[in-house]
Amino acid sequence: MSLAIESVLISESVDPCCESILSQIGFSTSTKFGLTAEHLISEIQNYHVLIVRSATKVSSDIIAAG
Repeated sequence: MSLAIESVLISESVDPCCESILSQIGFSTSTKFGLTAEHLISEIQNYHVLIVRSATKVSSDIIAAG
């Protein structure tokens, strides 16, 4: 089974080279900072990958929505 990863949501500030590297290898990236849990649940449905740091708490509800 292979996964087709195309779109990445970055929900916190990361080093700019992170987004650059992902774009260079063909991923579509979006940055949306400061999302509430409710907004993150709504947004994550449009992405294959979520990149967070320690400020974003990824609950089981968020995982289930993605």
